[in-house]
Amino acid sequence: MTLNPATVFAPLLGQSQAVELLTQAVIRDRLAPAYLFAGADGVGRSLAAHCFIELLFSHSTAIPGKTRSPRLQQQNHPDLLWVEPSYLHQGQRLSAAEAAAAGVKRKAPPQIRIEQIREISRFLSRPPLEASRSVVVIEQAETMAEAAANGLLKTLEEPGQATLILLAGGGESLLPTLVSRCQRIPFYRLPSTVMAEVLTQVGREEILQHPQVLAIAQGSPGAAIASWHQLQNIPADLLQALTHLPQSSLREALDLARQIDQALDTEAQLWVVDYLQHGYWQIGNRRSQSLHFLERAKQSLRAYAQPRLVWEVTFMALCAAG
Repeated sequence: MTLNPATVFAPLLGQSQAVELLTQAVIRDRLAPAYLFAGADGVGRSLAAHCFIELLFSHSTAIPGKTRSPRLQQQNHPDLLWVEPSYLHQGQRLSAAEAAAAGVKRKAPPQIRIEQIREISRFLSRPPLEASRSVVVIEQAETMAEAAANGLLKTLEEPGQATLILLAGGGESLLPTLVSRCQRIPFYRLPSTVMAEVLTQVGREEILQHPQVLAIAQGSPGAAIASWHQLQNIPADLLQALTHLPQSSLREALDLARQIDQALDTEAQLWVVDYLQHGYWQIGNRRSQSLHFLERAKQSLRAYAQPRLVWEVTFMALCAAG
């Protein structure tokens, strides 16, 4: 069952160049062994991968008469392996969704691990079962440690009957040797009109009434939705305290730091820094000193510094600056 490319890619808005490149690759049967879908999170890279795989499988069924319903590759197609960054908790790998459902307090961001790269190698060691090629998608490929990236490099050198798709923020976050073996498909941040169309399409019109969330998103519908969820999950009293940062009482500053550390995981704390920075900017309080303190806090949290200490130092600095 060969599908119409325009129909397959219809849900993907604002990424006409990517749609054209991927459509022509399938129609002309000039598929690269690996693709790098490069661009900001939440602008449609994952959706594009789903659409591309659907179109690819519809053109490459290896078994005569064997067809699958649209979007089945999102479920259990035997020739598709979708790899997500994972957390390591008590010896078990957990995806972000699984960690959230289990209530695991995440102190470090997830990553693509060397064990997952080995699973990719095992998956590709067998021939495809239903399609003419296997497909592997690696989300947030920039989270690979060096050992994992080197392991993937060996796979890219001899992919066999397979196409690999790496989703990453940009080529600069990956090993140059990996990037050189991929065809780059660019994805761009969306203008406000397309942002509004996408958010309306997915039933998130309420986000359009929150300019600070839209400012944090910077043209990424996915980031806007994630920010909205973060905003809803922060306790109301803590959010109220954060909108009036302590700038005079050290005791108040230390207490607020304790509340943040107890209530929020590191990912949520990083979002809070963005929220506060944009809040300062939007109300016209653009003092470079305050923004510098918050940027330094973000860098420290990303470097896995002790979160409570990071916030104590930040708020004490804000108090001292007055």
